[in-house]
Amino acid sequence: MGMFAVFGNPIQHSKSPSIHQMFAKQTGIELEYQKILAPVEDFEMHLTDFFEKGGEGANITLPFKERAFKFVSELTDRAQICGAVNTIRKLDNHRLLGDNTDGVGLLLDLQRLGFVSPSCKILIIGAGGATRGALLPLLEYGCDITLTNRTFEKAESLAHQFSSLGKIQSKPMEQVISAEFDLIINGTSSGVTGDIPKISHNLFSAQVACYDMFYQRGLTPFLLFAKQNQVTKLADGLGMLVGQAAFAFKLWHGITPDIDPVLKALQKELES
Repeated sequence: MGMFAVFGNPIQHSKSPSIHQMFAKQTGIELEYQKILAPVEDFEMHLTDFFEKGGEGANITLPFKERAFKFVSELTDRAQICGAVNTIRKLDNHRLLGDNTDGVGLLLDLQRLGFVSPSCKILIIGAGGATRGALLPLLEYGCDITLTNRTFEKAESLAHQFSSLGKIQSKPMEQVISAEFDLIINGTSSGVTGDIPKISHNLFSAQVACYDMFYQRGLTPFLLFAKQNQVTKLADGLGMLVGQAAFAFKLWHGITPDIDPVLKALQKELES
């Protein structure tokens, strides 16, 4: 039976164990999957210990994705580009391969929802790790991306880093005022803080779709704000979570699981 785990701090609310157990059940794979609360100062030691004791794969969540990037022996191209690792696989030679499945998980969910198409215009609010992980698959898909952030210099720097990979620009929040976008993605921590990004009401309409990378029971503060401004196409990041887990599962087991029943089960659990 394969040993897998998710590492984070905090970790108690992680849905990764139940997601991977559901994937395992539908594909007939036997596995053990646990949550590991890693002390911030000893993350690498806990990760080393896990793999030395027979661990085959790990998911990495906040605040360790950048440290996992530095820890692994080898990187996939997408992990190399975004500078963060959320999935680790132990190879046959016992070297550790780091991947980042956040962006492909997001794109998969946006496609499922019908929120995205090649050449669509996307505004992404936030220039932190969540946004960085999302950019490459969206640019490769052909999306035209505008980044904005409370601290404009961060958005400007991130757009510059990805400028050779597709159509991307940055704008200060106060200059993002016209309703030119097909999709607005919130990549900030507003779901945790309860703050609404300081963006113009003019961006919202019945034609635009809004997506929050954060998820919770009910609408997130950002999605509630969008709904109050006539937006009807709304979705949170639960589908992204299941999507990135599916790509991690495929990296470990070579099988792509069916996302829909797992997502429905989690949505039902959140609503209960």
